[in-house]
Amino acid sequence: MATSHSTGAPKRSKIRGGVRDAASVLVAGAIVLTARSSLADHYFVPSGSMEPTVHVDDRILVNKLAYGVHVPLADVYAVDLAQPARGDVVVLTSPANGIVLLKRVAAVPGDRVRVVDGRLELNGEPVPVAERDGGVYEALGGSQHPLALDAGGGPDFGPVTLPPDRFLVLGDNRGNSNDGRYFGFVERAAIKGRAIAVISRAGRMTWIDL
Repeated sequence: MATSHSTGAPKRSKIRGGVRDAASVLVAGAIVLTARSSLADHYFVPSGSMEPTVHVDDRILVNKLAYGVHVPLADVYAVDLAQPARGDVVVLTSPANGIVLLKRVAAVPGDRVRVVDGRLELNGEPVPVAERDGGVYEALGGSQHPLALDAGGGPDFGPVTLPPDRFLVLGDNRGNSNDGRYFGFVERAAIKGRAIAVISRAGRMTWIDL
């Protein structure tokens, strides 16, 4: 009897140890999943819709706390912190097919917006555009960013006033971008976070503010 008892105890101890190890792995996985869903993440750019600002195959650092705390694995904000602003580069879920996209916020709730030949008008006024260094730059949201119009301006849009909780997103490559002119306005909850920098380009680490 003594021998049988001493043999069973190590087995139970191993089982308890295995359960603890499995629980630790699950907890660690949950922490990583929550962090990537709610804090920060990186995004791999598959298309040229944001050229020349962002290149194909760039890797982008995304601040997922920029606008609030998302419920993991859901397009729902548990806590609101700020509203996406004009000019912000954002990662969002396409309302057309659920694909994750990288676009620029062009208009916010209450704006009356129009796009003609790739040029943006807000509330009856053209958004300032300047030509320098052989490129075209749009002043939106307090800063300037380059536009690509080599492929034309893409489809015209509006004029239309954005309803509450809806945003218009566009690509900087206006003639080669599947954006809000095609799939319509985007709900705030579908905006996953703000892209803050290019962290890898052409296979090399870098830091280019967005």
